[in-house]
Amino acid sequence: MTTMVIARRLAGHLARGLVMILVVATISFFIIRNIPGDPVAARYQKLLEQGMSPEAAERATAVMYGFLPDGTLGEQYRDYLFGLFRFDLGVSVVNPGTPVTSVLAEAAKWTVLPVLAGTLLSFLVGVIMGVYAAIKRSGKLGDVLAVSGSLLHGVPQYVLALLMGAIFTTLIPILPSGGTADILFEPGFNAGYIGSLIEHATLPVVTYALASYGGWILAMKSSVVTVLGDDFILAAELRGMKRSIIFRYVARNAILPLFTILALSLGLLFGGSIFIERIFNYPGLGFLLIDSITNRDYALMGGAFLLITGAIIVANILADLFYTVIDPRVRSSEEASS
Repeated sequence: MTTMVIARRLAGHLARGLVMILVVATISFFIIRNIPGDPVAARYQKLLEQGMSPEAAERATAVMYGFLPDGTLGEQYRDYLFGLFRFDLGVSVVNPGTPVTSVLAEAAKWTVLPVLAGTLLSFLVGVIMGVYAAIKRSGKLGDVLAVSGSLLHGVPQYVLALLMGAIFTTLIPILPSGGTADILFEPGFNAGYIGSLIEHATLPVVTYALASYGGWILAMKSSVVTVLGDDFILAAELRGMKRSIIFRYVARNAILPLFTILALSLGLLFGGSIFIERIFNYPGLGFLLIDSITNRDYALMGGAFLLITGAIIVANILADLFYTVIDPRVRSSEEASS
């Protein structure tokens, strides 16, 4: 029965996710078509000026943007969607001859690992500190932990990135300020290159972790305080159950809601990476999106928007499915309704 519940929820989420991706793709298409100056027509005209025939210029522009520049709006939209269903997002202007999908795939790997590492690090530390902040909430330790969480939670990501960069690349220059690895090392599975990768990723990872830490500690503290007041905890204490066992029950029940937030935060950090990667000159999706806007690479811009949106949608689906698996109350309600 549980498998059927999960399969039904997955099918519903996938259907809604496809609709949302289609909506974002549609918005991106019409934004490109309505940008002042019409970049599609401008590209077509430039190719004509370079000596191309109208037919060749049409084909070249269609390859780049995914639709013909001189068709009706409906025809252009149809061609764009057909290309999208074939995973053909056009060709990058900044990287001539390179498909947008290849450029996005190259940039995505430099965003996924720092986002995962930073988020998981902040989650583990924040959850542990949140438990202590709740248990010691009447003491100085609890106050210090709660204040640290509130302060970090209120600081924007880009401010944290600027502070980290100023401290560790200027005042105390112990970390590199840009790139993914030192050019002196040959890419591959060797100690020098891997160490350089870690060194260059340290500032983005730590910034992601600090940006998320405050939210985790405050959420976990609130959840633990709520669970401590539940009837089953009071009953366990009255029966004389060991505090270590009670602590496990408290932590397990309090952490359940945070798993949903964890999956969602992974998706949202893909959007937040715009500021962090730009400040640290780290060539991930966020840096790529800013670069595509600066260079009017609209095919690449639309692809980056779609990929970031897709990451958020996938995170929502995983959060809901994971919560269904780990929380028996959700499964019970789903099975009862079916």
